Amino acid sequence: MVGQVKSGIQVLSGHREAVIQTASGDGIMTTETISTAKTKAHTVYKVDGVRVPGVTTITGQLDKSSQLVKWANNLGLQGIDSSKYTDEAAVIGTLAHYLILCHLKKETPVLVDYTPKQLDTAETALIKFWDWQKEHTLEPDYLEIPVVSKTLMVGGTADFIGKVDGVKGIVDFKTGKAIYDDYFIQVAGYAEIVKDALDYQCESYRILRIGRDDMEGFEEKRINNIAPYRKVFLTLVQLYYDRKELKGGL
Repeated sequence: MVGQVKSGIQVLSGHREAVIQTASGDGIMTTETISTAKTKAHTVYKVDGVRVPGVTTITGQLDKSSQLVKWANNLGLQGIDSSKYTDEAAVIGTLAHYLILCHLKKETPVLVDYTPKQLDTAETALIKFWDWQKEHTLEPDYLEIPVVSKTLMVGGTADFIGKVDGVKGIVDFKTGKAIYDDYFIQVAGYAEIVKDALDYQCESYRILRIGRDDMEGFEEKRINNIAPYRKVFLTLVQLYYDRKELKGGL
């Protein structure tokens, strides 16, 4: 079951839109768009005209180099160009994400820019999501809506904020081969922002890893205690602004 949705993304002329955001009094963003093709929309968050970082910028301070080196080496051993693989995987992952959100919003996706192979692979991910949805009752309150915390001076755009089986929480959709701890640090950031901006208290936190093919499979991980991840996220926020001050950015 899908409840009333307050949606914050625009889809025009077959392209997802990059969005420049300005915080309103309730923390929800007003939008101005810059067109981009076949890439995940980039959001610029602002508070009173001042640009603030997004959750992914904050969590991006974590060192993931060892994971990336291992991944690139594995592709190299298989004779696969990691840069080309990454570009194609990014397009498919973005498309799968887009199809799932269009399904939840009851919107018709615009698919003219994609190849048959990309569509076929992304639709495999969508079918996996449908199978998961059949086992649950979904009542979204906000879908991919940009919000900003004036307390933290950080913005974020969670995929799904609402009830799953009657419990309020956040669901983040990921495509790929694994669920990493930093994903929940990201979710903790979203939870903190929506609590501050929307007075929305989450009780459950989920990652859905939706593989782009049968080999990547499907995985769900849910936690109820977000406190350790929240602590790391708040530490990263402080680190971001401390480093900015050192550079003379304040």
